[in-house]
Amino acid sequence: MTWLWWIGIALVLGILEMVSVALVLVMLAGGALAGALTAALGAPLELQVVVAAVVSVVLLVTLRPWLLRHWRNRVPLTETNAIGYVGRSAQVVSPVTDTEGRIKLGGVVWTARTAAGTRIEPGQDAVVVRIDGATALIAPPDLATGSGPGRDRQAPTRP
Repeated sequence: MTWLWWIGIALVLGILEMVSVALVLVMLAGGALAGALTAALGAPLELQVVVAAVVSVVLLVTLRPWLLRHWRNRVPLTETNAIGYVGRSAQVVSPVTDTEGRIKLGGVVWTARTAAGTRIEPGQDAVVVRIDGATALIAPPDLATGSGPGRDRQAPTRP
């Protein structure tokens, strides 16, 4: 009857893993399943606990790192939030200098600035080179080589 407790523990850990997605609790659930198998074979409780602990540690040390590497390599890195704006065209709303200005980017008005000595007038197009907090660093399209859509630019890296 002890094996039912082990199955219950494995189920609870499996459900909790769905919330955390860290692949830790599922490894412990694997250990609990090993404890259930040991209990079903009639082993004493002490041996069940040892088997569950050993299997959990082995899974955490061997299988989890492999799964994390495999999982991270399969999930594509999507440019979102601020990094998604780099290389996009923007419409200049008010004169943009190296200290101030406003642009319309993705339907939203942003504060913007340019490189030193550059000025872009309202109505002109610009390309977002970088995002610094809530300020877009922009350049005229002819000066923003390498940062436009479809051009070679450095892709973001995974942490």
